[in-house]
Amino acid sequence: MEGKKTIERQTIPMEKLENEAARYASFLERRLSLYKLAGDLVQQHDVDIGIVLSSPTNMPYSFFHPTVEVVSQRLLNPNVELGDTTKLVATCVRNNVNEIEYKLAELKIREYVASKQSIILDQAKEMREIGWWEDVEKLKTDEVTQFEAWLDVADFNMKNRLKQLENEVASNAS
Repeated sequence: MEGKKTIERQTIPMEKLENEAARYASFLERRLSLYKLAGDLVQQHDVDIGIVLSSPTNMPYSFFHPTVEVVSQRLLNPNVELGDTTKLVATCVRNNVNEIEYKLAELKIREYVASKQSIILDQAKEMREIGWWEDVEKLKTDEVTQFEAWLDVADFNMKNRLKQLENEVASNAS
């Protein structure tokens, strides 16, 4: 089994794609994965990061955290302390990102709870009995028979009550 290689372990050679549409689609996928990895790196380790890309159509794309100024100053002068305004801007940007991430996590929790509630409500809806006010065309054959019997009983009771009331009126009138 020495010669056997699984798909996960095989290396895909880097070569230029000739089809422009395929090349651009591949670029977009890789760009998004780079941005996601950079965002995860920032979130986990609170680092300053900058990525500058050029697409196959020569369009520039960039990702900087916290700002372009902070990353460029760190790149040009790694040993120099950042200025007060730059530190303030970087802190504000980091706070905004943290706040947005917190809101996103909260929304994901709400979405999860809402989906669970929706599943529970759907199950309860399937298990409940159909009421007299609902569309008769949706009833099954045995439910139609049961509904007809209920209507017959209701009709009988209402006619009975009507006769009682007529008898009471007739006895009171005489």
